[in-house]
Amino acid sequence: MAARTHTLRVQVLPEDIDDLGHVNNVVYLSWCELAARAHSDRVGMTLPRLLELGTVAVARRHDIVYHVPALLGDEVEVCTELVSSQGIRARREYTLTRVADDKRLAECVTDWVWVDGVTGRPKRPDGRIIAAFGF
Repeated sequence: MAARTHTLRVQVLPEDIDDLGHVNNVVYLSWCELAARAHSDRVGMTLPRLLELGTVAVARRHDIVYHVPALLGDEVEVCTELVSSQGIRARREYTLTRVADDKRLAECVTDWVWVDGVTGRPKRPDGRIIAAFGF
Protein backbone atom coordinates (compact mmCIF):
# COMPACT_ATOMS: atom_id res chain seq x y z
CA MET A 1 0.00 0.00 0.00
CA ALA A 2 2.89 2.43 0.70
CA ALA A 3 3.77 2.53 -3.00
CA ARG A 4 0.24 3.74 -3.76
CA THR A 5 0.30 6.70 -1.35
CA HIS A 6 2.29 9.89 -1.00
CA THR A 7 2.14 12.98 1.21
CA LEU A 8 3.45 16.43 0.35
CA ARG A 9 3.39 19.66 2.36
CA VAL A 10 3.07 23.09 0.77
CA GLN A 11 3.06 26.60 2.19
CA VAL A 12 0.43 29.09 1.02
CA LEU A 13 2.28 31.92 -0.69
CA PRO A 14 1.08 35.44 -1.59
CA GLU A 15 0.73 34.45 -5.26
CA ASP A 16 -1.73 31.68 -4.26
CA ILE A 17 -4.23 34.21 -2.87
CA ASP A 18 -7.11 35.50 -5.01
CA ASP A 19 -9.19 38.68 -4.80
CA LEU A 20 -11.34 37.16 -2.07
CA GLY A 21 -8.37 36.77 0.28
CA HIS A 22 -8.05 32.98 0.19
CA VAL A 23 -6.30 30.40 -1.97
CA ASN A 24 -7.58 30.45 -5.54
CA ASN A 25 -9.42 27.29 -6.54
CA VAL A 26 -7.00 26.44 -9.35
CA VAL A 27 -4.09 26.43 -6.86
CA TYR A 28 -5.59 23.41 -5.09
CA LEU A 29 -5.51 21.55 -8.39
CA SER A 30 -1.89 22.57 -8.97
CA TRP A 31 -0.99 21.18 -5.53
CA CYS A 32 -2.69 17.91 -6.45
CA GLU A 33 -0.66 17.69 -9.64
CA LEU A 34 2.50 18.52 -7.70
CA ALA A 35 1.75 15.69 -5.25
CA ALA A 36 1.07 13.25 -8.10
CA ARG A 37 4.37 14.13 -9.79
CA ALA A 38 6.29 13.86 -6.51
CA HIS A 39 4.68 10.47 -5.89
CA SER A 40 5.62 9.25 -9.35
CA ASP A 41 9.19 10.49 -8.89
CA ARG A 42 9.40 8.80 -5.48
CA VAL A 43 8.59 5.39 -6.94
CA GLY A 44 11.13 5.87 -9.73
CA MET A 45 8.68 6.84 -12.45
CA THR A 46 10.10 10.23 -13.36
CA LEU A 47 8.96 11.82 -16.61
CA PRO A 48 12.15 10.74 -18.44
CA ARG A 49 11.65 7.16 -17.18
CA LEU A 50 7.99 7.12 -18.23
CA LEU A 51 8.94 8.40 -21.68
CA GLU A 52 11.62 5.73 -21.89
CA LEU A 53 8.97 3.11 -21.08
CA GLY A 54 6.69 4.62 -23.72
CA THR A 55 3.71 5.80 -21.68
CA VAL A 56 2.71 8.88 -19.68
CA ALA A 57 -0.46 9.73 -17.78
CA VAL A 58 -2.62 12.69 -18.76
CA ALA A 59 -5.58 14.01 -16.82
CA ARG A 60 -9.01 13.19 -18.22
CA ARG A 61 -11.19 14.63 -15.46
CA HIS A 62 -10.84 16.42 -12.11
CA ASP A 63 -13.55 16.61 -9.46
CA ILE A 64 -12.88 18.88 -6.47
CA VAL A 65 -15.02 19.49 -3.41
CA TYR A 66 -13.99 22.53 -1.36
CA HIS A 67 -14.75 22.57 2.37
CA VAL A 68 -12.76 25.32 4.12
CA PRO A 69 -10.51 27.94 2.49
CA ALA A 70 -6.75 27.97 2.93
CA LEU A 71 -5.23 31.34 3.85
CA LEU A 72 -1.90 33.08 3.43
CA GLY A 73 0.79 31.39 5.51
CA ASP A 74 -1.13 28.14 6.05
CA GLU A 75 0.79 24.91 5.73
CA VAL A 76 -1.23 22.40 3.74
CA GLU A 77 -0.75 18.64 3.65
CA VAL A 78 -1.67 17.05 0.34
CA CYS A 79 -2.18 13.29 0.65
CA THR A 80 -2.64 11.30 -2.53
CA GLU A 81 -3.38 7.68 -3.29
CA LEU A 82 -3.45 5.91 -6.61
CA VAL A 83 -6.61 3.89 -5.93
CA SER A 84 -7.00 2.03 -9.22
CA SER A 85 -5.26 1.26 -12.47
CA GLN A 86 -6.95 -0.86 -15.11
CA GLY A 87 -5.96 -0.89 -18.75
CA ILE A 88 -5.43 2.65 -19.98
CA ARG A 89 -7.19 4.28 -17.01
CA ALA A 90 -6.07 5.15 -13.50
CA ARG A 91 -7.73 7.00 -10.65
CA ARG A 92 -6.03 9.10 -8.00
CA GLU A 93 -7.64 10.58 -4.89
CA TYR A 94 -6.37 13.51 -2.84
CA THR A 95 -7.15 15.07 0.52
CA LEU A 96 -5.90 18.55 1.36
CA THR A 97 -5.69 19.39 5.06
CA ARG A 98 -4.54 22.47 6.97
CA VAL A 99 -1.74 21.27 9.25
CA ALA A 100 -2.34 23.75 12.10
CA ASP A 101 -5.87 22.59 12.95
CA ASP A 102 -6.28 19.40 10.89
CA LYS A 103 -9.20 20.96 8.97
CA ARG A 104 -10.10 19.26 5.71
CA LEU A 105 -9.78 21.94 3.04
CA ALA A 106 -10.68 19.97 -0.07
CA GLU A 107 -10.93 16.56 -1.66
CA CYS A 108 -10.12 15.80 -5.27
CA VAL A 109 -10.40 12.83 -7.59
CA THR A 110 -8.55 12.75 -10.89
CA ASP A 111 -9.14 10.24 -13.65
CA TRP A 112 -5.99 9.70 -15.68
CA VAL A 113 -5.47 8.08 -19.08
CA TRP A 114 -2.22 6.43 -20.09
CA VAL A 115 -1.02 7.60 -23.51
CA ASP A 116 1.94 7.08 -25.78
CA GLY A 117 4.45 9.79 -24.89
CA VAL A 118 5.11 10.60 -28.56
CA THR A 119 1.78 10.19 -30.34
CA GLY A 120 -0.56 11.07 -27.46
CA ARG A 121 -2.77 8.10 -28.35
CA PRO A 122 -4.16 5.90 -25.55
CA LYS A 123 -1.78 3.07 -24.68
CA ARG A 124 -1.61 0.46 -21.92
CA PRO A 125 1.30 1.22 -19.59
CA ASP A 126 4.33 -1.01 -19.35
CA GLY A 127 3.93 -3.49 -16.49
CA ARG A 128 6.94 -1.99 -14.71
CA ILE A 129 5.06 1.29 -14.35
CA ILE A 130 2.06 -0.34 -12.71
CA ALA A 131 4.28 -2.49 -10.48
CA ALA A 132 6.14 0.61 -9.24
CA PHE A 133 2.83 1.90 -7.85
CA GLY A 134 2.05 -1.36 -6.07
CA PHE A 135 -0.44 -2.92 -8.50
